[in-house]
Amino acid sequence: MNKKVLASFFATVLAVTTLAGCGGSSSAGTPALGSTDGSAPAANASAGKQTDGKNLPTLTTEPLTITLWDIATEEPAKSAQEGAVQRFMADYPNITVNQVHQQNDNYKQQLVVAMSSGQAPNMYIHWGGGPMAEYYKSGFANDITDMYAKYDHPDFVDAAVAQSTYDGKMLAIPFGGLSGCDIFYNKTIFKENGLEVPKTIDELETVCAKLKEKGIVPFSLANASKWTGSMYYMYLVARHSGNAEFDAAYTQENGGSFTSDAFVYAGTKIQDWVKKGYFPDGVNSLTADDNQDRALLYDGSAAMMLHGSWQVAGIKTDNEDWYKENIGVFRFPEDSEAKAKGVPQDVEIGTAIGNGFSFNCFNADKSVNQEMLDACYVLATQYYNDDTYNQMQMEGGNIPSIKGFDSKVDDPNNKVVVDVFFNASNVQLWYDQYLPASVTEVHKNCMTELFGLEKTPEQIGQEQDDAMKKAIAGQ
Repeated sequence: MNKKVLASFFATVLAVTTLAGCGGSSSAGTPALGSTDGSAPAANASAGKQTDGKNLPTLTTEPLTITLWDIATEEPAKSAQEGAVQRFMADYPNITVNQVHQQNDNYKQQLVVAMSSGQAPNMYIHWGGGPMAEYYKSGFANDITDMYAKYDHPDFVDAAVAQSTYDGKMLAIPFGGLSGCDIFYNKTIFKENGLEVPKTIDELETVCAKLKEKGIVPFSLANASKWTGSMYYMYLVARHSGNAEFDAAYTQENGGSFTSDAFVYAGTKIQDWVKKGYFPDGVNSLTADDNQDRALLYDGSAAMMLHGSWQVAGIKTDNEDWYKENIGVFRFPEDSEAKAKGVPQDVEIGTAIGNGFSFNCFNADKSVNQEMLDACYVLATQYYNDDTYNQMQMEGGNIPSIKGFDSKVDDPNNKVVVDVFFNASNVQLWYDQYLPASVTEVHKNCMTELFGLEKTPEQIGQEQDDAMKKAIAGQ
């Protein structure tokens, strides 16, 4: 293993992770689902496995234990993902899967701590991008290129395969579905106040001003999670410059910088909105993991929420009748001034995989543990992506990253998300997933400073530049 790469990867995250964040309960395996003593459940009485007749590796018949980490802490994802594991263990009763649900906000830190302490799970979720590449370079992700070419797998959309690949190597199996980022809004509030869906940022600001006059907070945002505030920053940058300025800042070449015009524009706009009260009081203390942003929508305190399309499933699960009556979706408005200059306005924020599974199946000498890797591959491709799982995905408002499922969408809000997604000139992966791990932490902290009016857009831009330069230099 490249110890310099590993040390660089871990340094920032370990510096910000407290002792409480790496407690034993997060690293230890939990009893296998369907059992009370950790033993695997008995095989189904029905003959055969759902993998019979498929071109897949033959799994071991000896006892095997896999530790799996995910972030499925709430419904409907929790039931869907636990069900996939249960079906797998019923077909392969000699294999025990210890499935550990982690809280989203602390997940990446917990994963890095586990890797640094030799307790990394054998199968773990991520969002692709820079962190996935770092997991691989640090020796914690198997290259499954040959397996993917040899064995059966779902017909994933090209963009999902691309986001699961680094340096020509397949490193993950998609399973979370397409996730666009759009503005959820309360149709009832808009109708009662004579408001139209804004198509430009200027129109959006007019809507915000009218909502404030009525005592309604325009945007529900829980920015203690930091990545939630980043959505506003990303979109304002994208609308002002397409992908050009972010791509240049990412490489730090040809004058590229997070202090360039689009980034300063985005930061200035956000701080102007903070000062005008367009976000909730104490925005940096509200948490998305506790759905404190959704709560402000539910009680009518706020009218809009920029968020990922997984919110369709979450809100419907909370109260489907209320969802159908009140919630609509529209794409982030255009920057009319930038559009007049020829800047493309169809860059969208999101992901083609939602989540991917990478596998950490190695022996003590870092040779591949093929028996475990085979089992993880079968679990990820055949049970997390089987008909039962995909049906639950669709019923929960999520769209599998598999060809043909976009035509099966019937929820009107998800139809908007899918149309926007497939008509985009480019889908920009979330910055906190695309940037190198060390830069991600700096970027997220900058969102706290930005929304808290603690630093100027230029100052947080310089912080991100400094972090990016260090990451490029391998420091």
